[in-house]
Amino acid sequence: MISIKSPREIDIMRRGGKITAGTLSTLLRTAEAGMTLRELDRLAERMIRERGGVPTFKGYNGFPASICACVNDVVVHGIPGDYALKDGDLLSIDIGATFEGYVSDSAASIGIGNVSAAAQRLMRVTQESLMLGIAQMQEGNRLSDIGHAVQQHAEASGYGVVRALVGHGVGRKMHEEPQVPNFGDPGKGIVLRSGLCLAIEPMITEGTHEVRTLPDGWTVVTADGKLAAHFEHTIALTEEGPRILTLRDMLEHPDAANYRPKEEIAA
Repeated sequence: MISIKSPREIDIMRRGGKITAGTLSTLLRTAEAGMTLRELDRLAERMIRERGGVPTFKGYNGFPASICACVNDVVVHGIPGDYALKDGDLLSIDIGATFEGYVSDSAASIGIGNVSAAAQRLMRVTQESLMLGIAQMQEGNRLSDIGHAVQQHAEASGYGVVRALVGHGVGRKMHEEPQVPNFGDPGKGIVLRSGLCLAIEPMITEGTHEVRTLPDGWTVVTADGKLAAHFEHTIALTEEGPRILTLRDMLEHPDAANYRPKEEIAA
């Protein structure tokens, strides 16, 4: 069943989204060569708890950490351990916080030190794909319009779009209905309406869209060993259009309250 949120619920998610976004911003600023993924995870848990939230990922279906930390060919669900970041790594961090019973979920990719031009382009196109998908989150549009916009931009840029993993509804639970694929034909699926909250999260690869899961049962990597990037936001559809609840001032539009994706893309 798809849950439509009230303005009060969206406001709670907005406040929780600030915890998620602020913590992720700090992790992105802090990550550097020589730092271990476990250190980033510990910092994330401390920050989330200090701000009144609970790390959503920790213990979720047995996941052992507060963030997913993915390096180079790791697409999602990387368990942060003792790996020390190296100059040139592509790092993706996925993070969630629960605040007053509601979840916000976000992810971003960055380069560590002197990252290659190829990695920089992959990250840029993945983030652009996310914003184009968000721009389709308008009342009266269909769910598949989101994934179609993501796929069109990513594949036109020469990249693969992961199909085995998708975005999702979000609210009282981290994974709610509906599923939000990053691919497909437009004009299909549910009609989008005010109060819908989604986590849209393109996972884009340098090569094939195919992935495989490592023996730990969590870590998903590209099947061909090529780079992957991951960007995600929690978005509420309001009467004024999509409102990003996990906007990070450091890397994105500085005026979160008045931000509208269509205006940003057209500028």
